[in-house]
Amino acid sequence: MPKHYRPAGKKKEGNAARYITRSQAVKYLQVSLSLFRKLCILKGIFPREPKKKVKGNHHTYYHTKDILFLKHEPLLEKFREMRAYEKKIKKAVSKKNRDLAERLLTRKPSYTLDMLIRERYPKFIDALRDLDDCLSMVHLFAALPAVEREKIPVNRVHNCRRLGHEWQAYIARTHKLRKTFISVKGIYYQAEIDGQKITWLTPHALQQVLPDDVDYNIMLTFLEFYEASNICIYHYFEFVFVTLQAFVNFKLYHSINVKYPPILDPRLEALAADLYALSRYFDNRASMTESTTTSFSESDVSKDQGKGPNYDESELRLAQLQQQLPSNEPGALMHLVQNAAETDEDDSETRECKTLFKDVKFFLSREVPRESLLFVIPAFGGNVSWDGEGAPFKETDQNITHQIVDRPTQGHKFLSREYVQPQWIYDCVNARILLPVEEYIVGRIPPPHLSPFVDNDAEGYVPEYAETIKRLQAAARNEVLPMPGVGKEDLDDPQNLLVEGVIDRAEAIEAATKKRKMSVLQKQYHDELKKELRSTQISTASDGNKESVSEHIDAGEDSLPDLSQISKDADSMSKIVMPRKKQKLLKAMEIGKERKQASVDRLKERKRKIEEGKKSGK
Repeated sequence: MPKHYRPAGKKKEGNAARYITRSQAVKYLQVSLSLFRKLCILKGIFPREPKKKVKGNHHTYYHTKDILFLKHEPLLEKFREMRAYEKKIKKAVSKKNRDLAERLLTRKPSYTLDMLIRERYPKFIDALRDLDDCLSMVHLFAALPAVEREKIPVNRVHNCRRLGHEWQAYIARTHKLRKTFISVKGIYYQAEIDGQKITWLTPHALQQVLPDDVDYNIMLTFLEFYEASNICIYHYFEFVFVTLQAFVNFKLYHSINVKYPPILDPRLEALAADLYALSRYFDNRASMTESTTTSFSESDVSKDQGKGPNYDESELRLAQLQQQLPSNEPGALMHLVQNAAETDEDDSETRECKTLFKDVKFFLSREVPRESLLFVIPAFGGNVSWDGEGAPFKETDQNITHQIVDRPTQGHKFLSREYVQPQWIYDCVNARILLPVEEYIVGRIPPPHLSPFVDNDAEGYVPEYAETIKRLQAAARNEVLPMPGVGKEDLDDPQNLLVEGVIDRAEAIEAATKKRKMSVLQKQYHDELKKELRSTQISTASDGNKESVSEHIDAGEDSLPDLSQISKDADSMSKIVMPRKKQKLLKAMEIGKERKQASVDRLKERKRKIEEGKKSGK
């Protein structure tokens, strides 16, 4: 008998043993398809693509090990227990035993997701890496209407809205926002926390329509894992966490010494000013921490008493709430770092974001996206107010420098402030400078809103307004950039820099010496390349025929081979000797480059037509 003999049907090997279809997995686990989907979402198990699909291309495949993990999942037993309990309730209702049914409903079992979070995210940095989809989902459901037929209750929508505001308040408090972009889908934001870039999408504040071709049960399962509707508490790194979004919020709030969950001013909550209420909570917590520290330093507590008195939880929360109930102080909106101690842990980018709108005071009109601007402006150090109750200062405040307006005309105007469109805020944030307001005044078509997520140099097309912003950035940083029509070599000329007053005479002499040495080396390098090229075409001559050789060189200069043709031949030869797999890969890369070039040409043609239309219109 051969060594590797295997009777037919006894044991599977290869892809047949490593992968299993979805129908086989459902049958193996003895669960319904909806419950199988829910388990896969909660456990983070996703379909695979084997190289050889044993059962055919029309099946969905999973790793056999993943299905074995599901088999031993404690949550699966919990779901089976809940299903059996629901059958008891149905049986009591069918027998019209109302007392038993009500008693069973009060003792209905529930489940928690604490162990799943600890299993999927062993470190806090792992949770931050997986936060993009979580934030987008939470902000999406915060903007959806509560529809009972789609099983979207009101408390879940309010919970998502609370989580989103807590996240935005932390980002604004720590000045971690980096990029923002307004698109048709919504508003994109990007923040950087602990070196991790987190990007999420927030829908526009419009009436949302629920399409019928979307399975909301799957989305609600994702949301169940992301938001904290089910309280899943456990101790982890000396903290108490709930499900993913609240778990992250809890850790971030404790990192800046702020208690979680926050207690907000009920008057501001009633006025739909949740984000401003959170900013006031940060201010009050900072003042309470400072006063507590002062009282502890002045007291004569002995060292044997340890860490000091332990206050009752209810007393602390009552003190927090009492400090938030008084009326709003002017200029207190989102002033999140006045009472906080300055630390050297902030990087240069955070320090730059802190001071972008430092000496600027904004007022928002009714028609602008208030919630987005209340998040963006304080994240970059600005003070902002709005038209309505609960605002920190009124429209008649003489210290307002900019008023954000999004209407064709403005009736009453104050001469001491600038009236700009909301796009000016987002463009200033992306450029990290205060752009000129002439292009953004009321009634004028603003410049194109450029995406900060696109690398113009890599795409091969730099918009005209991007070049203008680059020059404004260089002027703000006292850098020197070549003007249009001026080459880089003209800018590097030490004499020109000396005349312009950029460098002094000693630096100009040193730069001229370095430039002279570099030009000599560059000329020597070009001469060597030219000699090497000529040596490939001219045979070695004897010492006695130097004049004939030089004449032959001069006569053969015109018959030198074309370098472009040589490079093309080398490329074609390299393609011939390539394996077929690499040839396909190279062809796909070339197609991608051709598409990119075609899009660049299309943009240039569109720009040329627009310029021609402007000239003909004049």
